[in-house]
Amino acid sequence: MSGKDALFLQSIKGAAIGPLMYLGAKHMVTGYDHLAFLVGVIFFSATAEGHRAACQPVHAGPQRHAAWRRPRGIHANPNIIDAIIGFSVVYKAFDNMDGFQRFFGVQPNTRAAVLVFGLFHGFGLATKLQEFQLAPNGLITNIVSFNVGVEIGQVLALTGVLIALSWWRTRSGFFRHAFVTNTALMACGFLLVGFQLSGYVVSTL
Repeated sequence: MSGKDALFLQSIKGAAIGPLMYLGAKHMVTGYDHLAFLVGVIFFSATAEGHRAACQPVHAGPQRHAAWRRPRGIHANPNIIDAIIGFSVVYKAFDNMDGFQRFFGVQPNTRAAVLVFGLFHGFGLATKLQEFQLAPNGLITNIVSFNVGVEIGQVLALTGVLIALSWWRTRSGFFRHAFVTNTALMACGFLLVGFQLSGYVVSTL
Protein backbone atom coordinates (compact mmCIF):
# COMPACT_ATOMS: atom_id res chain seq x y z
CA MET A 1 0.00 0.00 0.00
CA SER A 2 1.55 3.29 -1.09
CA GLY A 3 0.83 6.67 -2.63
CA LYS A 4 -2.53 8.27 -1.91
CA ASP A 5 -3.84 5.19 -0.11
CA ALA A 6 -0.95 5.29 2.35
CA LEU A 7 -1.39 9.02 2.95
CA PHE A 8 -5.11 8.56 3.50
CA LEU A 9 -4.57 5.68 5.89
CA GLN A 10 -2.27 7.76 8.06
CA SER A 11 -4.63 10.74 7.99
CA ILE A 12 -7.55 8.82 9.52
CA LYS A 13 -8.36 10.10 13.01
CA GLY A 14 -11.45 8.01 13.77
CA ALA A 15 -13.64 5.24 12.43
CA ALA A 16 -13.82 5.18 8.63
CA ILE A 17 -15.84 2.08 7.81
CA GLY A 18 -16.62 2.70 4.12
CA PRO A 19 -13.17 3.91 3.04
CA LEU A 20 -11.41 1.09 4.90
CA MET A 21 -13.70 -1.51 3.33
CA TYR A 22 -12.88 0.00 -0.07
CA LEU A 23 -9.14 -0.13 0.61
CA GLY A 24 -9.36 -3.76 1.69
CA ALA A 25 -11.31 -4.77 -1.41
CA LYS A 26 -8.99 -2.76 -3.65
CA HIS A 27 -5.95 -4.48 -2.18
CA MET A 28 -7.30 -7.90 -3.18
CA VAL A 29 -8.73 -7.02 -6.59
CA THR A 30 -5.62 -5.13 -7.77
CA GLY A 31 -2.97 -7.26 -6.02
CA TYR A 32 -1.29 -9.05 -8.93
CA ASP A 33 0.57 -11.42 -6.60
CA HIS A 34 -2.66 -12.51 -4.92
CA LEU A 35 -4.41 -12.88 -8.27
CA ALA A 36 -1.55 -14.97 -9.67
CA PHE A 37 -1.74 -17.25 -6.63
CA LEU A 38 -5.51 -17.61 -7.05
CA VAL A 39 -5.07 -18.55 -10.70
CA GLY A 40 -2.51 -21.18 -9.72
CA VAL A 41 -4.66 -22.63 -6.94
CA ILE A 42 -7.81 -23.14 -9.01
CA PHE A 43 -6.24 -23.59 -12.45
CA PHE A 44 -7.15 -27.29 -12.69
CA SER A 45 -9.76 -27.37 -9.94
CA ALA A 46 -13.40 -27.37 -10.88
CA THR A 47 -14.46 -28.86 -7.53
CA ALA A 48 -16.00 -27.19 -4.51
CA GLU A 49 -13.01 -28.34 -2.44
CA GLY A 50 -10.64 -26.55 -4.78
CA HIS A 51 -12.71 -23.39 -4.61
CA ARG A 52 -12.68 -23.51 -0.81
CA ALA A 53 -8.91 -23.94 -0.88
CA ALA A 54 -8.62 -20.80 -2.99
CA CYS A 55 -10.44 -18.87 -0.29
CA GLN A 56 -7.94 -19.83 2.42
CA PRO A 57 -5.42 -17.01 1.82
CA VAL A 58 -7.93 -14.35 2.81
CA HIS A 59 -8.90 -16.17 6.01
CA ALA A 60 -5.47 -15.49 7.50
CA GLY A 61 -7.09 -12.46 9.14
CA PRO A 62 -5.37 -12.83 12.53
CA GLN A 63 -2.04 -12.13 10.85
CA ARG A 64 -3.40 -8.84 9.54
CA HIS A 65 -4.86 -7.96 12.90
CA ALA A 66 -1.55 -8.64 14.60
CA ALA A 67 0.25 -6.05 12.54
CA TRP A 68 -2.20 -3.28 13.40
CA ARG A 69 -1.71 -4.06 17.11
CA ARG A 70 1.88 -5.36 17.05
CA PRO A 71 4.01 -5.01 20.19
CA ARG A 72 6.67 -2.36 19.94
CA GLY A 73 9.98 -3.60 18.56
CA ILE A 74 8.55 -6.60 16.67
CA HIS A 75 9.08 -6.22 12.94
CA ALA A 76 8.99 -8.35 9.80
CA ASN A 77 10.76 -7.26 6.65
CA PRO A 78 8.11 -6.69 3.93
CA ASN A 79 10.57 -7.63 1.16
CA ILE A 80 11.11 -11.07 2.66
CA ILE A 81 7.38 -11.65 3.14
CA ASP A 82 6.65 -10.54 -0.42
CA ALA A 83 9.43 -12.81 -1.68
CA ILE A 84 7.70 -15.73 0.05
CA ILE A 85 4.44 -14.67 -1.59
CA GLY A 86 6.22 -14.75 -4.94
CA PHE A 87 7.56 -18.19 -4.12
CA SER A 88 4.00 -19.36 -3.41
CA VAL A 89 3.15 -18.54 -7.03
CA VAL A 90 6.20 -20.51 -8.19
CA TYR A 91 5.20 -23.44 -5.97
CA LYS A 92 1.64 -23.66 -7.25
CA ALA A 93 2.62 -23.32 -10.89
CA PHE A 94 5.24 -26.07 -10.44
CA ASP A 95 2.58 -28.22 -8.77
CA ASN A 96 0.17 -27.61 -11.66
CA MET A 97 2.89 -28.77 -14.06
CA ASP A 98 3.07 -32.05 -12.08
CA GLY A 99 6.62 -31.14 -11.13
CA PHE A 100 6.62 -32.74 -7.68
CA GLN A 101 5.46 -36.09 -9.00
CA ARG A 102 7.70 -35.96 -12.06
CA PHE A 103 10.95 -34.94 -10.36
CA PHE A 104 10.55 -36.01 -6.73
CA GLY A 105 7.93 -38.73 -6.80
CA VAL A 106 5.81 -37.04 -4.12
CA GLN A 107 2.66 -34.99 -4.04
CA PRO A 108 2.48 -32.35 -1.29
CA ASN A 109 -0.79 -31.75 0.51
CA THR A 110 -2.34 -28.97 -1.55
CA ARG A 111 -4.71 -27.71 1.14
CA ALA A 112 -1.93 -27.57 3.74
CA ALA A 113 0.36 -25.71 1.33
CA VAL A 114 -2.38 -23.23 0.42
CA LEU A 115 -3.09 -22.62 4.11
CA VAL A 116 0.58 -22.00 4.95
CA PHE A 117 1.13 -19.68 2.00
CA GLY A 118 -2.23 -18.07 2.74
CA LEU A 119 -0.90 -16.99 6.13
CA PHE A 120 2.00 -15.28 4.40
CA HIS A 121 -0.38 -13.59 1.98
CA GLY A 122 -2.36 -12.35 4.95
CA PHE A 123 0.81 -11.20 6.65
CA GLY A 124 2.11 -9.46 3.52
CA LEU A 125 0.06 -6.29 3.85
CA ALA A 126 0.42 -6.42 7.61
CA THR A 127 4.20 -5.98 7.36
CA LYS A 128 3.75 -2.84 5.28
CA LEU A 129 1.43 -1.36 7.90
CA GLN A 130 4.32 -1.45 10.37
CA GLU A 131 5.73 1.62 8.66
CA PHE A 132 2.61 3.73 9.25
CA GLN A 133 1.66 5.83 12.24
CA LEU A 134 -1.97 4.85 12.81
CA ALA A 135 -4.25 6.77 15.14
CA PRO A 136 -5.60 4.62 18.01
CA ASN A 137 -9.03 6.28 17.84
CA GLY A 138 -11.35 3.95 15.94
CA LEU A 139 -8.54 1.51 15.24
CA ILE A 140 -10.51 -1.67 16.04
CA THR A 141 -13.43 -0.56 13.87
CA ASN A 142 -11.03 0.20 11.05
CA ILE A 143 -9.33 -3.19 11.43
CA VAL A 144 -12.66 -4.98 11.10
CA SER A 145 -13.78 -2.76 8.20
CA PHE A 146 -10.56 -3.32 6.31
CA ASN A 147 -10.76 -7.10 6.71
CA VAL A 148 -14.41 -7.15 5.64
CA GLY A 149 -13.30 -5.28 2.54
CA VAL A 150 -10.55 -7.84 1.97
CA GLU A 151 -13.14 -10.62 2.19
CA ILE A 152 -15.34 -8.82 -0.35
CA GLY A 153 -12.37 -8.25 -2.64
CA GLN A 154 -11.39 -11.91 -2.34
CA VAL A 155 -14.87 -13.01 -3.40
CA LEU A 156 -14.85 -10.60 -6.35
CA ALA A 157 -11.36 -11.69 -7.45
CA LEU A 158 -12.17 -15.38 -7.03
CA THR A 159 -15.42 -14.98 -8.96
CA GLY A 160 -13.63 -13.26 -11.83
CA VAL A 161 -10.89 -15.89 -12.00
CA LEU A 162 -13.43 -18.72 -11.80
CA ILE A 163 -15.52 -17.29 -14.63
CA ALA A 164 -12.46 -16.81 -16.84
CA LEU A 165 -11.02 -20.26 -16.15
CA SER A 166 -14.40 -21.99 -16.43
CA TRP A 167 -14.92 -20.42 -19.85
CA TRP A 168 -11.38 -21.35 -20.93
CA ARG A 169 -11.88 -24.96 -19.81
CA THR A 170 -14.67 -25.29 -22.38
CA ARG A 171 -12.20 -24.55 -25.16
CA SER A 172 -10.11 -27.21 -26.84
CA GLY A 173 -6.88 -25.32 -26.28
CA PHE A 174 -7.07 -25.28 -22.47
CA PHE A 175 -5.02 -28.39 -21.75
CA ARG A 176 -2.81 -27.77 -24.77
CA HIS A 177 -1.74 -24.40 -23.38
CA ALA A 178 -1.84 -25.30 -19.69
CA PHE A 179 1.89 -26.05 -19.42
CA VAL A 180 2.90 -22.81 -21.15
CA THR A 181 0.48 -20.82 -19.00
CA ASN A 182 1.86 -22.26 -15.77
CA THR A 183 5.42 -21.71 -17.02
CA ALA A 184 4.57 -18.04 -17.47
CA LEU A 185 2.96 -18.02 -14.03
CA MET A 186 6.12 -19.53 -12.53
CA ALA A 187 8.28 -16.96 -14.32
CA CYS A 188 6.17 -14.15 -12.83
CA GLY A 189 6.67 -15.69 -9.38
CA PHE A 190 10.43 -15.87 -9.86
CA LEU A 191 10.49 -12.24 -11.01
CA LEU A 192 8.62 -11.20 -7.88
CA VAL A 193 11.00 -13.21 -5.68
CA GLY A 194 14.04 -11.68 -7.37
CA PHE A 195 12.65 -8.15 -7.18
CA GLN A 196 11.82 -8.43 -3.49
CA LEU A 197 15.15 -10.04 -2.56
CA SER A 198 16.96 -7.28 -4.44
CA GLY A 199 14.96 -4.75 -2.46
CA TYR A 200 15.92 -6.51 0.76
CA VAL A 201 19.63 -6.47 -0.13
CA VAL A 202 19.47 -2.77 -1.04
CA SER A 203 17.66 -1.96 2.20
CA THR A 204 20.40 -3.63 4.27
CA LEU A 205 23.29 -1.82 2.59
